[in-house]
Amino acid sequence: MKLLALDTSSEGCSAALFVDGEVFEKFEIAPRGHTRLLMPMLRELLTEQALKPTDLDALAFARGPGSFTGVRIATGVVQGLAWGLDLPVVPVSSLETVALGAIETLQVKEGEGIAVAFDARMSELYWGCFQNSSGLPELIGEERVCAPSRVALETDVKKWVGAGHGWAFRETMPTDVSGRINSVDEAMIPRASWVARLAVAKFDQGLAVPAEQAQPVYIRDEVTWKKLPGRE
Repeated sequence: MKLLALDTSSEGCSAALFVDGEVFEKFEIAPRGHTRLLMPMLRELLTEQALKPTDLDALAFARGPGSFTGVRIATGVVQGLAWGLDLPVVPVSSLETVALGAIETLQVKEGEGIAVAFDARMSELYWGCFQNSSGLPELIGEERVCAPSRVALETDVKKWVGAGHGWAFRETMPTDVSGRINSVDEAMIPRASWVARLAVAKFDQGLAVPAEQAQPVYIRDEVTWKKLPGRE
């Protein structure tokens, strides 16, 4: 299996190549450098592994939620590649991507929970609750956007960790949420290597889609967003 994954849904820009069980990644923090960096990253990864685009079996991308501009960049690139190469695409939730990172870096055990929070601006958070299921994050409930004061842990999982920069608003979250979190990594952002690993599992589950169905997920109502022009 050879799969190319990309993520531009946050201030990080990254691309990753999954080749028969191994993952190779290019990653850089570049809030305004996604367009400049992404294609060179893809080319470098393929060159270093002596692969051509036609050797790929599938593509993947972080579909959001996240930066509106960033998510659109990844969507456009992956759709263009998918159409040109006639390849299937696996969209992966950006929140789920960070949940996988938390499972690995925060040593989340089987059955324990991960609450992922991204700063959605306008005094709101993108919020998703996941549970470690055989080493992979399983969504509990639905991903949503809401004020920090309205977040909730969706289940009676006994042990939780938090991940994502939205946890900077922990003091304004309900005490029955913040008080149940054992550890938090506010610096964790999506990475293409995590996108790739999740995408391979989803591909095996038959969740790949054609290029035209590889769409971004914003969660927030775009009509509300347009009330604040000029915001990313």
